[in-house]
Amino acid sequence: MVIAVQSQPSSEALASRMVLQGISWQTYRALVRELEPQAGKRLTYDNSLLEIWMPLPPHEIYKRRLGRLIEIVTEVLNIEIASLSSATWSRADLAKGVEADECYYIQNEAAVRGRLTIDLTVDPPPDLAIEIDITSLSLPRLPIYAALGIPEVWQFDGEQVIFLQLNQDGYSQVSQSIALPRLTQDVVQHWLMQSLQMGETSWAKALRRWAESV
Repeated sequence: MVIAVQSQPSSEALASRMVLQGISWQTYRALVRELEPQAGKRLTYDNSLLEIWMPLPPHEIYKRRLGRLIEIVTEVLNIEIASLSSATWSRADLAKGVEADECYYIQNEAAVRGRLTIDLTVDPPPDLAIEIDITSLSLPRLPIYAALGIPEVWQFDGEQVIFLQLNQDGYSQVSQSIALPRLTQDVVQHWLMQSLQMGETSWAKALRRWAESV
């Protein structure tokens, strides 16, 4: 087993991380269970490589703003969703696991309604995942999302929101959400930037008024 510990300079730190090689699937799953009560610990697994990282406030601010945007818009538009936040998604047969920053069942909400256990070998994956990518994690996460079959990912790199749609060659950029066709990259970018200039409650109220008008 090889361990590599990396961190950004303290003035600009967005996450601290540890990469471990030669980790078995059983060890990964045991760590998921062990660390579940500890808020802030995030695990990504890909074929014996395990990355453990701890997001800091900028990451959490962006992920919650995008999450609230989805929740407000779907409530106004009367769209049923199942919010699973940063739940762990994994498949033993693929030896892959990831924790999205936020994730939602939308088109497939009815298929998992009331379910406390979801098995991706038989159940559909979440329809939409949010990926805040403002730090350089060592283990690429998009290929894991693709392997798990998550059809849409919204990615934010600290400056720009990008909508990604899964196809046979991986993810390609699109301008309009597949899960929520009323939302475009430009609209989401606008409201995310607005959220940094307004109080969160005032921002949420303004977003709701906009959603009611479209």
